[in-house]
Amino acid sequence: MKFLIVSNAPIIKKQTGTFAYSPYIKEMKIWANYADEVAFCCPVWKDENGLLVSEIPFQFYKNFRLSDFDVKSFKTVLKGLIQIPFNFLVLFKAMFWADHIHLRCPGNVGLLASIVQIFFPWKKKTAKYAGNWDPKSKQPWSYRLQRWILSSMFLTKNMQVLVYGEWPKSTKNIKPFFTASYSESTILPLQTKSFDAIRFLFVGTLSPGKQPLYAVQLVEKLANKGYSVSLDLYGEGTERNSLEKYIEEKNLSAIMQLYGNKASDEIKNAYQNSHFLVLPSKSEGWPKVVAEAMFWGCVPIATPVSCVSSMLDSGKRGVLLTMDITTDVSEIESCLNSEENYNLTSKQGATWSRQFTLEFFESEVKQLLAGNIFS
Repeated sequence: MKFLIVSNAPIIKKQTGTFAYSPYIKEMKIWANYADEVAFCCPVWKDENGLLVSEIPFQFYKNFRLSDFDVKSFKTVLKGLIQIPFNFLVLFKAMFWADHIHLRCPGNVGLLASIVQIFFPWKKKTAKYAGNWDPKSKQPWSYRLQRWILSSMFLTKNMQVLVYGEWPKSTKNIKPFFTASYSESTILPLQTKSFDAIRFLFVGTLSPGKQPLYAVQLVEKLANKGYSVSLDLYGEGTERNSLEKYIEEKNLSAIMQLYGNKASDEIKNAYQNSHFLVLPSKSEGWPKVVAEAMFWGCVPIATPVSCVSSMLDSGKRGVLLTMDITTDVSEIESCLNSEENYNLTSKQGATWSRQFTLEFFESEVKQLLAGNIFS
């Protein structure tokens, strides 16, 4: 089987090898296990530009190289008028080569690819929609258009669309799915965590959409109330300078530290040794950091976007943020004031998250590639 991966995620070529975004490559390695030949269709970058990357661990036939472009505004659409026709031609060539077409959506490439795949109704296809599938959520027009095309049983043939969460009135080609990070062999008994000092954790891009400042302010409020708390922030992004400035101005450097991007083993250690993960994100698909934190008994505090409310069982496996800081601090305090309730929440979260192992993920991928495809 010739397996084509169409993605906005770039390939980065270095003298030491070919690299790509680490979590994405870890997942695509599993898909590649069931293909005779693998090819990418994506942009190429000269360097990682702050992206957390790792070397591609499997051989691939080639990369059908796309030109990087943006369609988020009218101005950038005009700028891309030359690039878009070229990319259409590349996508047609790549899809003609493939036996199975795998789209990674949403994104600029995902939009073009969702259009081009219409012209290949006889080919088997899957699409991984990594964003928020909630039809009520506010999203860019390009994302809404991708969702509409992928959902259309008239336009989209022989495709299963993998989405996060279960949504009413979905067409029959929409399949609830998940993402996995850890193997069954890594599962260990949960350790009881001391409440002498409460450790909070933020893992993610330091961007306005992830709202890391709100995580800082939550922990700041708790510290001002006399709780022995600390916050470790992992990730890079445009908000780093403003966060550093806020922490310095508020004299919080003794209890808060920014670590930047770190390897997965270091992040795993942070989950294991922290009490709470804070993710006040405006939008998510399947927030991997929430599932990862729960896997290690770290209780998530997150906004109820996309499928997060379901992941947290409406608050039984974590704390759902209202983004009203007084209300949210009060809810967190109720957890801090009862170690018994905290340990129960931690255990319930781990039990749920540990269903979604890499072995289970691989078995589902194998079925997708070998099983019946909706027509």
